[in-house]
Amino acid sequence: MKSTDILLMTPEKIDFIFPFVVFSYGLLLVLVLENPVLVRIGQERMGTAFQQLSRHKGLAWVCFFVGGLWSMQNVWYSSL
Repeated sequence: MKSTDILLMTPEKIDFIFPFVVFSYGLLLVLVLENPVLVRIGQERMGTAFQQLSRHKGLAWVCFFVGGLWSMQNVWYSSL
């Protein structure tokens, strides 16, 4: 493998990486929006920005589960 091969993003590499990005987004938002301590800090320090972020709670759960299942599927298929 040449060093330039690492920098090339083929559609196959992007297709493999994207579910992990979706899962990571969902995981991060679920951890922030479901942790009472972080919710309190967010409400105190961010105000309306945190309220707008909390509207994405449903999307966060969907990304968490769909991205997780999709990532496991990619790992399973790549191991075959």
